[in-house]
Amino acid sequence: MMKNMIRDIVIVQHPVSVYVPLNYKVTLSVRAEGTGILNYQWFKSSKEEVFGGTRADLIVTAQRSQLYICRVNDQFCNCMFSKWVTVKVLDIAKPGLPVAWRGEPHIAVHPAPQTVRQGERLTLSCTAFGIPTPHYQWYRNGLPLLGKTTDTLQIENAESDHRGTYLCYVSNVQEERWTEAADVEIVPSNQLTATDKVALLIGNLNYSHHPDLMAPTMDVHELANLLQQLGFRVVSLLDLTREEMLAAIDKFLLLLDRGVYALFYYAGHGYERLGRNYLVAIDAPQPYRSENCVCVQRVMCKMQERRTALNVVLLDTCRTWYNLDCIASEIRPLVPMGNTVYGYATCENAEAYEVQDGGKSTGIFTKYLNKHILQLEKVTHILELVSESQCSYLGRDPFVIGKQAVEIRHTLKEPRSLTDPIRTTGHTGELHLRDACRRQANELPHQKLLIFNCGVEVEVSFSALFSNVMVAFGRVKTTGPRAQDCTITLRSTPAMEDIFSSPGRSGEMDSLLLNNLVAENPDCSLRLCGLQKLQGSLVIKVDLHYTHMDRKLWLQESKQLDIGKPLVASCDLHRGQQAMVSQRRDGAPAQSMGHSRISHSKQRPRQTLGQPGRPFTKSAECAAKVPTARSNEPGENDETEPH
Repeated sequence: MMKNMIRDIVIVQHPVSVYVPLNYKVTLSVRAEGTGILNYQWFKSSKEEVFGGTRADLIVTAQRSQLYICRVNDQFCNCMFSKWVTVKVLDIAKPGLPVAWRGEPHIAVHPAPQTVRQGERLTLSCTAFGIPTPHYQWYRNGLPLLGKTTDTLQIENAESDHRGTYLCYVSNVQEERWTEAADVEIVPSNQLTATDKVALLIGNLNYSHHPDLMAPTMDVHELANLLQQLGFRVVSLLDLTREEMLAAIDKFLLLLDRGVYALFYYAGHGYERLGRNYLVAIDAPQPYRSENCVCVQRVMCKMQERRTALNVVLLDTCRTWYNLDCIASEIRPLVPMGNTVYGYATCENAEAYEVQDGGKSTGIFTKYLNKHILQLEKVTHILELVSESQCSYLGRDPFVIGKQAVEIRHTLKEPRSLTDPIRTTGHTGELHLRDACRRQANELPHQKLLIFNCGVEVEVSFSALFSNVMVAFGRVKTTGPRAQDCTITLRSTPAMEDIFSSPGRSGEMDSLLLNNLVAENPDCSLRLCGLQKLQGSLVIKVDLHYTHMDRKLWLQESKQLDIGKPLVASCDLHRGQQAMVSQRRDGAPAQSMGHSRISHSKQRPRQTLGQPGRPFTKSAECAAKVPTARSNEPGENDETEPH
């Protein structure tokens, strides 16, 4: 009967947090109801009992900010804890509290007027004493700022629309107060920024009718990784036909917008004529014709039309001259926007070389570009460092001394750097669009687990080496109760050519896979190249071979995995190609920005591949050397191109 009369302890008044000056005496109070006599014990934030704190009211001389809580218990072993409260202390020389202060908000520190550089952090502070601790709401130009409800207002990357007059409304249950007004001015920043960074990297190395190259594989891969460290959204592609190059460039241009830093890099065969640079596609015939090549200056014109903040073109290719007696087509002159940079691996009418360096092939220009590109320097200074390093290297090799020298051309009016930060304020819509496009070109299929009828489980995973080169890994995860000696093989439908399977190529590509192989520990792998050619879904077929333990038979089971259009295949570059081919069939010139181009490119002679350590030229021969030299030169039919 007595038990039924015992009431639970109920705290009817919790203590409240306070904000007071140093050495101010404050009283924390708790009120509770229960059966019989109630006992109290106060604790600090360290869960240490407060000496003498055994009453409902605790008088504290504020020395430092501290948390407090009170335990209430009765004689029947029931207890209840109050809420944690904070006694926040500010050591200020002149707190200015009224003599008869009752705890109403008292503003001790008002926000101060400020001048902030664009892109920097804006910070406004307000300090108010109060019992209980006051609440805050910041206003700009008379309007409340959503979510700005603490004593400190911070705005990252201040913009011009953040200028104005700021006030803070301070209140508690007793009264309300307003701070003094603080005017904030936003001035232009010395720190140059980009709204985004986008890079397209193309490496052509397996040519149908010209000597192959070795260096673009590693050069493009390493440069892509470095640019990603600098915040670039990178699409890296190997071995493109002319139509594929034009389609990829068109996609690249769609990602450019006002304020973006754009970088276009090419490694492969190329040549120069009358100040224009031409890039040779892998399907260029012997001899070259204009429709087999891409004109770099046309690419730069289109980049400028997108009103970017910085346009960088880096060419690791030869610049030997051809067809000097031909009249070139018109190309609109570049607008003097003060934002273009050309970095050439070599000077006019000269070849570029690739070498064996530490067991890998690399272009001399890209070798030193990758060495310096992460430095906090203006982009033109980076290229100057590349030039100095390259000259130092070439000066030690009599075979190439005096044959290759970096050339830099630019119109930069501002000291822009590839390391400049990205500031997206006011450009989030375009940013999300670019991010979606970049993800589309670099999105891998998800890891899959296949369960065979015999109980064997096989895990299939994927890794991207480039935006159009992917590797599928197969691993036996569980052998099952009746299978042993399990082996697996992977095939694809349609079959994707492995452009790196030829002698001398597989080693360098396999070195790129080394980290993946260690991480995945696969039983087999399948390299899938040229994904830009894929027009439908890609199907991975997994063949499992095993010995049935009971029947002692060697058996095979197969499963198929539809992975859709991975990586750049999802961009449907072939649609742009088909449109351009159709236009030509109808007699209409292609309107894509590449148009017909002549090109001669960097290549090392096939017969010298077995001579490690020796630099090789990246110049491709246009035809077999026969007495009729004129016919050996590339054709020039630019005159009819649209402008």
